[in-house]
Amino acid sequence: MNTVKKTATRALMYFVELFVIVLSVFPILWVMMSAFKTNGEILSDPLALPTAFSMDAFVYLFETYNFPLYFWNSLLAAGVSTLVSLLFYAMGAYVIAKFQFPGRQLLFILFTITLLVPGHSKTQPIFSLVTGLGLYDSIWGVTLVYLSAGMAMSIFVLKAGFMAIPKSLDEAAAIEGAGFVRTFWSINLPLAKSALATAGILMFLGNWNEYYFASLLTMSDSQRTLPIALAFFTSEFSYNYTNLFAALTVVILPGIILYAFAQEQVQASVAATGIKG
Repeated sequence: MNTVKKTATRALMYFVELFVIVLSVFPILWVMMSAFKTNGEILSDPLALPTAFSMDAFVYLFETYNFPLYFWNSLLAAGVSTLVSLLFYAMGAYVIAKFQFPGRQLLFILFTITLLVPGHSKTQPIFSLVTGLGLYDSIWGVTLVYLSAGMAMSIFVLKAGFMAIPKSLDEAAAIEGAGFVRTFWSINLPLAKSALATAGILMFLGNWNEYYFASLLTMSDSQRTLPIALAFFTSEFSYNYTNLFAALTVVILPGIILYAFAQEQVQASVAATGIKG
């Protein structure tokens, strides 16, 4: 009887997992598959495979619109902001994780509590700051705003990553004469690569897909990011589903590729966060 119960439980668990996977992956695959179909094929049989894999929609996007520039703007804003902020957040999380000082827990709470602050509530001070710095309608102004994005999540993940590193390594480094910077840069930072990968990917994807501040702080076509261009395409391609799905594919594919290369690091970091956080 116990064997039957265990088998039924396992079968139910597999069914739920399969259902969640299909529910999550199918819309993405459908969009990417539809980008290679004609408009007629999409309307007549949306779930069917394309009769021929045509790249015409992608060629049209890159030849007719300034898609390489939109792509570069998104890559610049998301990539630079992620790399710079990741370095600063790693230093902050390292100090909170490895050192005891007055107000340590309060500081960590203040960092993480920013998760409860709606992004739109910061519109006025951010707009005033960017305008005052003369960075309105500049991709660098958007990049500056993205530097603070994901701070709470990153500090939380990185703190758990550094706490998972034995303090005996720090003590051994101190005995060998290594200072604060050397201990952080040469020992702790390489060992926290899983947490760094997780925080970096989550920040990059959040910045890559961000729409609100990119639309608020830019006006000209030369400063558009992909989400802004996609909103434009949604209205222009309202009846041309092939081109619309091709634009969607260009936007979502980089994130999928990035996660595919770093999924092991992300999973290891999530496990460490659950144990040590």
